[in-house]
Amino acid sequence: MLQKDWKGETTMAIELALPPNVRGNAIAAEAIKQPGQAGADARTRLAEDGAKAKSLPVPTGYRMLLAIPKAADSYESGLLKADVTRAIEEVTTVVGFVVAMGPDCYADTVKFPNGPYCKLGDFVVIRTYSGTRVKVYGVEYRLINDDTVEAVVEDPRGITRAGA
Repeated sequence: MLQKDWKGETTMAIELALPPNVRGNAIAAEAIKQPGQAGADARTRLAEDGAKAKSLPVPTGYRMLLAIPKAADSYESGLLKADVTRAIEEVTTVVGFVVAMGPDCYADTVKFPNGPYCKLGDFVVIRTYSGTRVKVYGVEYRLINDDTVEAVVEDPRGITRAGA
């Protein structure tokens, strides 16, 4: 979903709360550019985020690790959502971001004759409540089986569970 910030600029409401070592590395770029104490602080944050990234579960077998997008803080009208509402939206989400894949993902050529359904870095559609839910440093992830992927989507904004 797109929303307007306090300046009136359009921003994306879906945010993946992945450590920078897993997704893009804005903190590393900040550390390189800034001299002195600011650069030292950025390098410290990068080291802390690196420790968090190393603590992510490593999928085994045919399982995949998905990061769950954070729910938007407000509705399109600007009305703020209750914490309970956001929590329910995150638990019942049908979209995930593929963070890691086990060594046997899509290895069965009989079951997957056309190859893998998705790859690392894809947004995928899954069934509501599917997989094993885990939280790492307050960020929710799901471990799912490789055959649980229903579809791959280029842009997950606006995709919600029907009936929600």
